[in-house]
Amino acid sequence: MKRTVITTLLLISAALALPARAPAAAASCDRACLSGFITQYLDALVAHKPGNLAVSDKVRFTEDTVEMKLGEGLWKTASKLTDYRQEILDVREGVAGVHTVVDESGNRVMLAARLKVVDRKVTEIETMVVRNRTEGMIFNIDAVKTATPAMNITPEKSQLVSREEAIRIATLYPGGLKAGSFVTAGTPFSDDAYRFENGQLMAGPGCTFMRGCENIKTQGLPRLAGITYRVGAVDEEKGIVWLRQDFGPGSAMGGNAQNGSLTCWEMFKVYGGAIHAVEAFMEIMPQGTPSGWDAK
Repeated sequence: MKRTVITTLLLISAALALPARAPAAAASCDRACLSGFITQYLDALVAHKPGNLAVSDKVRFTEDTVEMKLGEGLWKTASKLTDYRQEILDVREGVAGVHTVVDESGNRVMLAARLKVVDRKVTEIETMVVRNRTEGMIFNIDAVKTATPAMNITPEKSQLVSREEAIRIATLYPGGLKAGSFVTAGTPFSDDAYRFENGQLMAGPGCTFMRGCENIKTQGLPRLAGITYRVGAVDEEKGIVWLRQDFGPGSAMGGNAQNGSLTCWEMFKVYGGAIHAVEAFMEIMPQGTPSGWDAK
């Protein structure tokens, strides 16, 4: 009897010594899971069925910074998906980001969406919809057909930098805009680095949009002293840092530019200590418009 009691106590002690299996770990969402939520979201969107999306009871949804009931906005008018879909999957933070193009009443529109996933339910949905040149300043949607190879290279692990270093490198981009010079800011670009904005090649090899745009680092820049940004996601496997930026006064041009500010979701392909590609969806908003998701 004494030996049985001792054995039982030893087994209990061993069990208590084992690391606890946290419920959060069992409910974690890997890359396939996050990508699946993007699919679920887009399918539900074009079907006009928000009930098909697994969401928390307290889910928040914004479109173009305006808080809405899930099912409003583009949910009422989107009709078909296209082949363009660029994902940013942040497993550590449970964030699924996507740039895509959807059909809306016969017209194609650009959609950027950030989904926050907790316990396999969506808790946050932040979206931006760009419908035309007036809204976006630039709108070359015919060029936005498939995700680019450069953004979807999976770098060798030896070429990837830490999450923190990737963010530091990427944020030297808004740092360059703030200074009015990527050279002054020390923003590191690869020799073949390029920038697409709303489908238009704005910098890099082959750029003809403006004089000097062939070299992204040395091209002329406006000095945007009021630029602000926050990190939307970091895809640590693909080497993509996704920033939500508000360029501030002096950034908007064209018919909708008065008192406007260019805002954008911008992806930076970072590996080997440099930025290799920059791709953005952007939209003009009234100056000072809060995103609705900025830290208090």
